[in-house]
Amino acid sequence: MSTEQDNWDYQILVNEEGQYSLWPEFKDEPNGWTAVGPIADKMTCLEWIATNWTDSRPVSLQQKMAAVTVI
Repeated sequence: MSTEQDNWDYQILVNEEGQYSLWPEFKDEPNGWTAVGPIADKMTCLEWIATNWTDSRPVSLQQKMAAVTVI
């Protein structure tokens, strides 16, 4: 089933924790989020996220885990 939102163009947003989100391109970005990647249809944006968001852990967790020394 198709919805009106399927016909919108989206922008891809990322926050400081490295988490991605789709956002309708006609809306202002919410505080704490930055536009990255293409402005495109929903499927193109989802494909871009799948290709570029290779570690879904928040950046703070990635840093903490990298700092742990394995004995």
